[in-house]
Parts: sequence; structure tokens; C-alpha cells
Amino acid sequence: MELRVLRYFLAVAREQNITAAANSLHISQPTLSRQLMDLEAEFGKALMIRGNRKITLTSDGQLLRKRAKELIALADKTEAEMTYSDTEIGGDIYIGGGEGEAFRAVARLARRIRADYPNIGYHLVSGDADDLRERLDKGLLDFGVFVEPADITKYEFIRLPAAERWGLVMRKDSPLAGKKLIRPEELWELPLIISRQTTYDKTIQKWLKRDLQQLNIAATYNLYYNAGLMAEEGLGYVIGINSLANTSESSKLCFVPLDMDYEIHFDLVWKKYQSFSRAAELFLSRAQESFEL
Repeated sequence: MELRVLRYFLAVAREQNITAAANSLHISQPTLSRQLMDLEAEFGKALMIRGNRKITLTSDGQLLRKRAKELIALADKTEAEMTYSDTEIGGDIYIGGGEGEAFRAVARLARRIRADYPNIGYHLVSGDADDLRERLDKGLLDFGVFVEPADITKYEFIRLPAAERWGLVMRKDSPLAGKKLIRPEELWELPLIISRQTTYDKTIQKWLKRDLQQLNIAATYNLYYNAGLMAEEGLGYVIGINSLANTSESSKLCFVPLDMDYEIHFDLVWKKYQSFSRAAELFLSRAQESFEL
């Protein structure tokens, strides 16, 4: 199985047409068809269903597309890291994280490093803790920014210098909008929009004094933006952190803190025994200087 052939396969999966894929790859249609048949023969499985108008992937083909994307991304990342000489620091650093003001500390560090080493570039990937762990474990990310509490026992980490509060994001015309703090019993009957992380965040569940199954969960989210739209349209009340809510004068939303003595912290995380590029090593060294007490 060659990376070149995997790129061919991905092109066909993307274009859903042999001719269009061959044109995008600048190879002949017969050559591309032969390579795909050889790939199917190598696996001993049909990867595609060749219809009259378009090509669709079988279940095995869908699995291969996912794995092929990961393999090619890792190969491209490795090739880019090997491009620079032993005396030159440059290349790409891959950082994953959710939304939140805590990422600003990472952004400031990235700016300072790039000012000294302009050949370093950054690739940002948004996702929740599950997404980031999978990418870290496969080597597709150098670093992740995790919201506590999160299972980071198999990683090294630095706590970032930022803390936030849990609160309720709601329309400004909500009956609770004028309150200074939200008590747990005020949420028991409301339609709630909660983070997927809340499903295992025992701190929130303990504060609520209810199991999630006892609550009126209208929706769950992994990134905030769409949850905010749901709240704007009146679907429910978002349990989230303060920096995510757009509570400007022009916004329909407001944020009221939960009545709990608990701050949310964020960690910069990387794999134990990770083999870093020189650019990523520099980033980690600067992060340790900047963030560790």
C-alpha cells in the first residue's frame, strides 16, 4: 500500500467520479482505474460501488478513507519537519483545542515565537477532549488544550494561566436574565443545552444535585458557537463558560454565573515520551518558561 495510491483513492472518494479525479491528479483515467483495482485486490475487498453517475464508498472504503487521511496527514507532517536543516528551526506546529479565552495565552506565546523564528507556522484544530485525545495519540497533533476535568493521565501537561467560571447563557428576555447568580434548583425544569464534557464532569452534576437523566436536556454540544445559536432561537439555556458567550450590546444573549465556588482551568497537554520536531521542542521549552510556576 503506497501513499501515492492512497492519495489517488482519496481523490476519487472526494470527486465521486473517476474522470474528475484523474483530471485533478493529472493522470490518465485508465491508469487511475487500474491503481484502484490493484488496491482493492491488495485488501481483498470492494472499496467502491461504481454507479452510472457517481462512485460511492463501501463500509470498508469509508474506513480506508478515514485511515488514509490520517496516514497522509502524518506523512506530510513528517516530511515538513524533515525539510529544515539541523541549524535552522522552522516547520509546522499542530495545536488542538476547544473554544475559550484560555487559548489566548497559547496565541500570545505563538506570536512571540514566530517573531523570533518566522519559518515556524501553526495549524489549529478545533475539537472536544475525545477528538483531541485521538489526534494526539496518532501523532496528528503536537499539543492539545484541554478543559479540566479531563482524563490526561497518560499525558504530560502544563496548567495555563487562565481560569473561567461556569454559568448560564440565555436570551436577555429570559426570566433569569436579571439574576446575579443561578441556583441549581432553578435549572431542574428548564430545557438545558450542555457540553458533551458535562456528561462526565462530576463537579457540575454534583452542583446540580440531579443526575443528567433527571434533567430536561434539550441538546448537547462539543463546540459553543452552534449552542449559542440554539439559545438565541429559544431552544434552551446553555451551561457554558463565561468567555464563550457573546454578551455584547448587539447580542440577544447574556451570561449569569452559577452559584458555585469552582473555577475552570485549562491545560496544555502533550504525549509522554513524544518525539518532537525542533520547532515543537522550542514551543514546549518556551511554554514551560512562560507558564510553569
